[in-house]
Amino acid sequence: MKPFESFMAPRLDEFLVYRKGLGYKMRGFTSQLRAFDRYLKKNQSKEKLLEPSFFLEMRANLNMQPSSVNALLSAVRVFFEYMVRQGYYQQNPVGNIGQLKKNVIVPFIFTPEQTNQLLASVCKRFHHTKKLFLRNLAIYTAILLMARCGLRISEPLRLKQHHYRRDDGTLYVEKTKFNKDRLIPVPAAVMAQIDNYLSVRKILMRDNQSPYLLVRANQQPLTDSQVRRLFIKAVKDIELDQPRRVTGNVNLLQPTPHSLRHSFAVAALLRIKQRGDSAQNALPVLAAYMGHCEYKYTSVYLRVTDALSRKQLVDFILWQETKE
Repeated sequence: MKPFESFMAPRLDEFLVYRKGLGYKMRGFTSQLRAFDRYLKKNQSKEKLLEPSFFLEMRANLNMQPSSVNALLSAVRVFFEYMVRQGYYQQNPVGNIGQLKKNVIVPFIFTPEQTNQLLASVCKRFHHTKKLFLRNLAIYTAILLMARCGLRISEPLRLKQHHYRRDDGTLYVEKTKFNKDRLIPVPAAVMAQIDNYLSVRKILMRDNQSPYLLVRANQQPLTDSQVRRLFIKAVKDIELDQPRRVTGNVNLLQPTPHSLRHSFAVAALLRIKQRGDSAQNALPVLAAYMGHCEYKYTSVYLRVTDALSRKQLVDFILWQETKE
């Protein structure tokens, strides 16, 4: 591990040992402190007690997204709380440094019709050579799982064959974001596609020994970049490609594979509303299905359903700002 290099290095090392001793996971936290250490080395070479003005200037000078600046300030604030407890500082110089206003992220949402068009476009791009056909079929199956089951792009790529439980129609998604495992039911049409892919794989691959569910002709698992490349081509084919647009602190995102996950959640809530049932009551179930650690992260989709009309987009943006 690369050592800290600023005059604060001994205290930072001491703090990390203390935090690890308490059982905290340190990966993200350590990276924030390293960024602080680099800034400190560059902008304050001599040892001195740091004043709030130093951190106000640092907040203004950091070339990062507001959310990243806020994460760094949060980590540094915790570090200086430790410094106060240890008697190195009388007051926390970061204690009253406010957060930057975060960018409001508005995801791209595919309509159900657009999702169908995208999947059809992926199929049209299949190559018919043995090697490329199997890879394209695997990529299509991965995109289908994102669209119909709300998986993150990394999740179908890491699935093993034993994770697909055909007899009970489920997929076991193991150790994903938030270190959560989940068992999800799979729609019949998606099961049929997985079975079709496995049948083709068995025919085209004589030595079918890879443990992964979705593989290329060389038995290696699909890569993130392979899925993204075909996804981007399909989006262009159906004329939905558009750049990310930024207006003030509002970011209107371009279509990405993760948009399929957002679209799955929104479509599920819309179907529940159309049945006359409570979408609010469905949030805990949807959160568990999608692997959210808390269903409050799923609740944002309720507002997105209200913002599908661009006339209501401003209301969505203003509502999201009140949650920051």
